[in-house]
Amino acid sequence: MASGQATAFVELDEDGVDRAFRADVLEGLRQHQKAIPARWLYDDAGSELFEDITRVPEYYPTRAETEILTDRSAEFAEAIGPGRAVVEFGSGSSVKTPLLLRAIDPAAYVPLDIAGDFLRQAADALSKKFPGLPVHPVEADFMRAVDLPDAVASMPKLGFFPGSTIGNMVPRTAVDLLRSMRSTLGTNHAAPSMLLIGMDLVKDREVLKAAYDDAAGVTAEFNRNLARRINRELVGTIPVEELRHEARWNDKYARIEMHLEAQSDIRFDVSGQPFSMRRGETIHTENSHKFTRRSSYLLLSASGWSPVKRWLDSEKRFSLILAEATEPRNAP
Repeated sequence: MASGQATAFVELDEDGVDRAFRADVLEGLRQHQKAIPARWLYDDAGSELFEDITRVPEYYPTRAETEILTDRSAEFAEAIGPGRAVVEFGSGSSVKTPLLLRAIDPAAYVPLDIAGDFLRQAADALSKKFPGLPVHPVEADFMRAVDLPDAVASMPKLGFFPGSTIGNMVPRTAVDLLRSMRSTLGTNHAAPSMLLIGMDLVKDREVLKAAYDDAAGVTAEFNRNLARRINRELVGTIPVEELRHEARWNDKYARIEMHLEAQSDIRFDVSGQPFSMRRGETIHTENSHKFTRRSSYLLLSASGWSPVKRWLDSEKRFSLILAEATEPRNAP
């Protein structure tokens, strides 16, 4: 069994609903371009659907990242070294996380996730694969700095953020997150904190669009699950069957965008407040920015991380970057 579980405080309102979720949804639906932060896609059902997405033929990032972790394990061991507490931002992948843990001989594993049930299931499954490894799941919103369990406080740390989730955020939010990760991992002058992060690469737009609109419709269900969650948790009346999943490439910002598009004029309530959408109007639910070497290094550097090494898969579709926490400095 997993040990040392900690739970971060989540502020609930009088109806037992996450205040931040309600506020983000209501604010987002009032905007001219309706938009809801992508993090709310990942309730327990959404997290399970995303695991399904990683197995569809069109979705290459998981296969590419797994290839890197498998083929370059000796290089990871050399660059990272043993004895670090691995802090994973998001519940552990059943495939990728064990590959990293086997490669680097960590001292402990700390998965962080806002989806509590999914977190505990993932932590228990990993504990069974690594019976001698201390596992400390922490239920928390890792978009903010998180207090780690006392058991790992003095250990040198490696943050693990696979899957190019950083691409879901606009640049200012990505910088804020990377800075909060640095704060979560803390400062250890003898062994500075490190971060191993996945970043997807710019490539043919048709390959990208297919990866976010698979033929089996799994990504579409993942996207529409957000509307179902709103209906369930916020007493919503969104007609889910009238929303069509759309993946589009935005060349200006080098990103795939996911939208929920109204197929007819619709009206609905959320938390007692009325909303409407005209046919063709969308709710923007997710971005997935794609990177070049320069843009990925710039993002990390702006956030207090110094890139150390970069690995690509054999088809040059995806990158894993190892970075080290740098001391703050004001000039040049």
